[in-house]
Amino acid sequence: MEPLLRIGRITAAERLFAAKRDRDQIYRLDIRFAVSGSYRQKFTSIGNRIWRIRAYSGRNKNFVSPKPLICVVVTLVFLGAGGAAEFACAQEAQNRGRQNATPANTKPERNSNNGEVHLLPVQGNISMLVGAGGNITVQAGEDGILLVDAGVATMSDKVLEAIRPLSKRPLVYIINTDDREDHIGGNENIGKTGRPVPTDSQRYAVNNRVEASHAYIIAFQTVLDRMSTPSGQVAAIPEGAWPNDTYSVPQKNLYFNGEAIGIFHQPASTDGNSFVLFRRSDVVSAGDIFDPTEYPIIDLRRGGSIQGVLEGLNRLKQIVVPADHQEGGTMIIPGHGRLSDAADLAVYQQMVTIVRDRLQDMIKGGMTLEQVKAARPTRDYDPIYGSTTGNWTTDMFVEAAYKSLSSKKETSQSHGTN
Repeated sequence: MEPLLRIGRITAAERLFAAKRDRDQIYRLDIRFAVSGSYRQKFTSIGNRIWRIRAYSGRNKNFVSPKPLICVVVTLVFLGAGGAAEFACAQEAQNRGRQNATPANTKPERNSNNGEVHLLPVQGNISMLVGAGGNITVQAGEDGILLVDAGVATMSDKVLEAIRPLSKRPLVYIINTDDREDHIGGNENIGKTGRPVPTDSQRYAVNNRVEASHAYIIAFQTVLDRMSTPSGQVAAIPEGAWPNDTYSVPQKNLYFNGEAIGIFHQPASTDGNSFVLFRRSDVVSAGDIFDPTEYPIIDLRRGGSIQGVLEGLNRLKQIVVPADHQEGGTMIIPGHGRLSDAADLAVYQQMVTIVRDRLQDMIKGGMTLEQVKAARPTRDYDPIYGSTTGNWTTDMFVEAAYKSLSSKKETSQSHGTN
């Protein structure tokens, strides 16, 4: 009977099986390392393996004959060369694709829909209206219609046409998340079609300058201060577009269409930003605190800062709850761009955190603004969020973020010397 373990010699069938097993292992190595590009480690591993085979065959001359060993070595080299050539071709094709691709900083116009608006159901009784400037959040039900932001003035008629079929009741509320033109432009034209809710808790909001036929326009107090120019100058914005129901506390609550609504003050791109949480529908209207289409806007003249933006994003992360595998769950309607969820917010928050940390390190190192711009601290994110043209470019973001962090450092140092 043949012994179960033979050390002195091996059969041709066993040599064929061993060669096939080695070929399959090397093929799998080729695939894995082709993805990572770690050829040096792969071939070092193959070389070590061949060296061990040779060393063992030197001690046990009958273990394997020279011819099968040469065949195995030739097979390994052939497979390795084939994998390297295949990966090189793939890399060349990928590089050609990158060269022929549209430049990353060439972006389509924000919310460009060829002059049309589109109403997209989100969840619950919340919809998202795009194409009117900034995104507009729409809540509709038996009590009427509530809007978060009103878009630009030129799109007011199309906005009204889109929302009228959603409820038999009229528009009741407009909530402004900030005082940028693409959020408040439609306040007057859209607001005058509304009717306020005649309840004692909110009757105070309608004063002498606002007729009872005008919807409530809710915003943080600083938004009204800037729009109405209390210094005595002529206001650039018509009085009918001013907020008529302001708040100056951290949070304002409503109950409308059977749903609790929280309006939260969060200084970010300005000192008057708000975001809105629809609790039953599980939807957040974030305004310009979160804009996945570009780097966050930082309006230094209006109290904005990169640290404020980051605090706002961190606050949103605490509110937003993802569903399975970080997809779905709480939905986020950003100031511009696509409908988002917790995973999209996490990616954006991480980007802002990393850029903030890089800028802080450069400022601590004594780098000037021009040196920071030359160092391009955002270069790895520019293909996604950067732009060289338009109203908010990468250079403008870097400069605003740098100045907001520098002024914070100077303020802390001056406080320390007092």
